[in-house]
Amino acid sequence: MNQDRPHPPRRSTSLLRGIRVSDSSHRVTTFELFFDLVFVFAFTQVTAFMAYAHSAIGILQAMIILALLWWSWTAYSWLANQTHVDEGIVRLGMAIAMGAMFIIALSIPEAFDDLPGGLSAPVVLAVAYGVVRLMHLVLYLLAAREDRPLQRQILRTSLAWWIGMAFIVVGALLGGPLQTWLWLIGLAVDITLTWVTSTGGDWRLQSPAHWSERYGLVVILALGESIVAIGVGAAELPISAPIVVAALLGITLSICLWWLYFDVMAIAAEHALSALDGVPRVQMATLGYTYLHLPLIAGVVISALGVEEVLAHTDDPEPFGLFGACALLGGTALYLAGHALFWRAVGRTWKVWRLGGATLLVALIPVVASIPPIAALVVVVAICLALVVVETTRYAETRAHVRSSNGR
Repeated sequence: MNQDRPHPPRRSTSLLRGIRVSDSSHRVTTFELFFDLVFVFAFTQVTAFMAYAHSAIGILQAMIILALLWWSWTAYSWLANQTHVDEGIVRLGMAIAMGAMFIIALSIPEAFDDLPGGLSAPVVLAVAYGVVRLMHLVLYLLAAREDRPLQRQILRTSLAWWIGMAFIVVGALLGGPLQTWLWLIGLAVDITLTWVTSTGGDWRLQSPAHWSERYGLVVILALGESIVAIGVGAAELPISAPIVVAALLGITLSICLWWLYFDVMAIAAEHALSALDGVPRVQMATLGYTYLHLPLIAGVVISALGVEEVLAHTDDPEPFGLFGACALLGGTALYLAGHALFWRAVGRTWKVWRLGGATLLVALIPVVASIPPIAALVVVVAICLALVVVETTRYAETRAHVRSSNGR
């Protein structure tokens, strides 16, 4: 027998060969961006769901769906920070999850009101959500195969998902009014138990640069959906001067929301995250990004609904109404308040001007409800523009220092 002949590789070794643990130099891959495209469609579906429901319970149901989407997306952000998701079996698993996420997005219009004929949309959504979460669990365990404490942490926290998933499945099977509350309870249990089982635990955050970039990109996706909403609101109307004005105002609002997040805050937050290591870094990432970025995304999506309402009624002399005002001003206020909470978690101080802007927007809701839609949009854009100008001039020196320290 030839002793020099190499042994054939073991099947398990071949299967796992493409799994590589990330390091501090890891950055976002094109496959992650491709994966995120499904969420652009899903965010659009959530806005359309709210527009169709046109009620408080409809917004609550939409926020439940958005939280399901977010909890799925953020789970994969942890996986992508741990390993290279564009290689080997992890890429295959991500592709399967991507397909399941698309099914979830397709099911959103019927998530709480199943149409006659075909499959039960709530059940289809629940099953697809289970596939997304189960695939994440399997891939994460494989990515942590050489890190026993991390594997134990994954299994410990997965109990929260199993309990929450039980409520989702039961709610989908029962349907009716109970479904909304069972899904809400399931999400609350999952999110709360995840926090409890993760605090001071053994999670890993390999690359702060990848992490902050990843969350910045999902904010971009949400802002992109808000621009889509401008087109949707005007799609069935003939082009006119009011449409042009309203569209430009909507784009200006999106630019302001982008500016407030990316001009300084996102850069400074990445610096704060990079300055930490171990458990403190993980805790900051968990609170500031996994949890406190959800209000930012929800705020953008709800404000997009408000912009869509404005574009759909630009020629309407009637008052904007409470629903549209709550969406436009309330969504933007939630976005600004989310900024303040996020910066409190990572920068240890409050964004006072943004808290003030959020408070002013909420206080103006009754007033804006009584004026024409396009005037309502002018009010919101004016407040956001004022925030941009005030913060850019008042903190000019700090802004220049932060941006220059980032090589910009």
